Amino acid sequence: MAAVEFAHDPVLADKVVELLAPDRGGTFLDGTLGGGGHAERILAAAPGARVVGLDQDPDALTAARRRLGVRGDRVVFVNGNFRDTARIATDLKEIDDLAGALLDLGVSSFQIDSEARGFSFRRGTPLNMRMGGTTGGGRTAADILNAASEQQLGKLFREYGEERRWRAVAREIIRRRQTTPFRTADDLVAAFTTVLGPGIDARTKARLFQALRIEVNDEMTALQEALTSIRGLLSPQGRFVVISYHSLEDRIVKNAFREWSRDCICPPELPVCRCRGAALGRVLTRKPVRPDEAEISRNPRARSARLRAWEKS
Repeated sequence: MAAVEFAHDPVLADKVVELLAPDRGGTFLDGTLGGGGHAERILAAAPGARVVGLDQDPDALTAARRRLGVRGDRVVFVNGNFRDTARIATDLKEIDDLAGALLDLGVSSFQIDSEARGFSFRRGTPLNMRMGGTTGGGRTAADILNAASEQQLGKLFREYGEERRWRAVAREIIRRRQTTPFRTADDLVAAFTTVLGPGIDARTKARLFQALRIEVNDEMTALQEALTSIRGLLSPQGRFVVISYHSLEDRIVKNAFREWSRDCICPPELPVCRCRGAALGRVLTRKPVRPDEAEISRNPRARSARLRAWEKS
C-alpha cells in the first residue's frame, strides 16, 4: 500500500481566525497542530502573531514544519500532549502569556487513512489507535481488548460509545479472546456483528471504534486537564477556541466555559458566597458554531464539528 501523505484541511478555519483575532498580535498556542492548517491561517492573518505548535504525533510535526517553513521563524514546534501544557510552559517562556489558544480535537485524515495507525475498521487494519503513532508508548487498542475486564469493557462501550447492548458486547469480546487474541479490525467487527447483527452499519462501527480510541488515549481526562491548564496561561482578553467532534467532548467544553463565566459557583445551600466571587471570563459563542454545507461538501469529515469559544477577563 502506498504511503499516505499527511494533509490537513483545517475545519472552520475562517471562524477560528475571526474568534482568535490574531491581528491583536502576541503568541497563540495551537495545541493540536496536526499538519499545520490552522496555524498557517493564523500566521497569514497577522504578521505580528507567533504560534507555539504542539502535537503528540511526530509525523504531524514533520508535516507542519514542511507546510510552515516560510514562516518558521514565527513558530515553535513542540512534541507533546496538550494535557501537559502547564508542564511544557515551565520550559517554554513563549507560552506563559498567551493571546489565544486552539484545540481541534479531531483525528486527522492522515491518521484515519493510514492503515498502520489503526483508527479505521477497514479489513486487516491493526488495532493500534495510539495518537502518538505506531511506536508511541502506552496501551494499544488490542492490549485493552485482550486484557481489560468485562466490567471495564462494558463501561467504555456504555460511556464512550453510548451502546445500549454494552453488556453483550463486553461478554462477546471476553468469549472470543479466550481462544484467539484480538489483533485486527476484522476481529473486533466480527464481535460486534455477533451481538448487533450482520446489518451493523458504518456509523455504528465508527461509534464503537471511537469509544475504544477514546479509552486508548484517555481523551476525556486529557481534555479536562488541558482546558484548565491552558486557561491559566491565557493573558487578560486571551481567547480560547475548541473544536470538538462528539457530544462527550462538547459537553466537557461547554460545561467548563459556562462555569468559568459564572460569578459564583458555590452550592445553592450556602447562604454566603465563599468562592471566587467573580467570573473568570465570558463565553463568545452562545451556541456551537457548525460548518456550512459548502465546507461539509468539501470536507465530509467536518460534518460533526462543533466550535466553542471563550475569552478570559
